[in-house]
Amino acid sequence: MSQPLDNLSGPGKQLKAEAPDAAELAGLLRTGLARLADARNTALALESRFDLAYNAAHALCLAALRRKGYRASNRYIVFQVLPHTLGLGPEVWRVLDKCHNTRNLGEYEGLLDVDARLVADLITATQTVADAIQR
Repeated sequence: MSQPLDNLSGPGKQLKAEAPDAAELAGLLRTGLARLADARNTALALESRFDLAYNAAHALCLAALRRKGYRASNRYIVFQVLPHTLGLGPEVWRVLDKCHNTRNLGEYEGLLDVDARLVADLITATQTVADAIQR
């Protein structure tokens, strides 16, 4: 367990301590990597590629958090704790946080506004997460 993660854990906080589960971790890694590969398919619509890359990023970041022995109460926290789960800096988690906000606008308000640059940045950030978690 990590001191910063411990500080975010407990009743009413964003994380809950929970022992890692090997099958859950394997499933998150498998689906995260498969979605990341599919997100690179330029024959798909840009919005589809965004959804695939975002969900890949979330699965991989969640796997990193679960491996540390925590479960998140909010989707976005898995991105914000990347410095503590995988040692990744703001150049990665800020992209993922921006994409989380973009995803929410699309999901809840029908305002999914993505462009090729955002999708490329998301795929790059997600690949960085994938490389870090596989080390």
